[in-house]
Amino acid sequence: MYFVAESGHRLVGHVQAYGGSHRRNRNTVHLVVGVLQAYSRKGIGAALLRIMEEWARRVGIHRLELTVMTHNLAAVNLYRKAGFEIEGTMRHTLFVDGRYVDEYIMGKVI
Repeated sequence: MYFVAESGHRLVGHVQAYGGSHRRNRNTVHLVVGVLQAYSRKGIGAALLRIMEEWARRVGIHRLELTVMTHNLAAVNLYRKAGFEIEGTMRHTLFVDGRYVDEYIMGKVI
């Protein structure tokens, strides 16, 4: 599933859900969330998460999960406010601006 946020005719945010493809994980979806920096802290990310969770509840999803760079405190706080919990840290998963960065895995049971 894919939801977007627009301002005028410009795409400013999105949330995507990728579901498990096996019997044992089909009720879990991994989320990918993005909001343009110029539009952050305007409630767009929170609204996208609410819409995605409403969809997930309707179709019988039991768990939402995502990853976020550990230094992205605004996003970590957004996800915590939405009910996600940090479940672990993955070391050196991304290479950003010439250095390796860690990510949190965050989850929410609905």
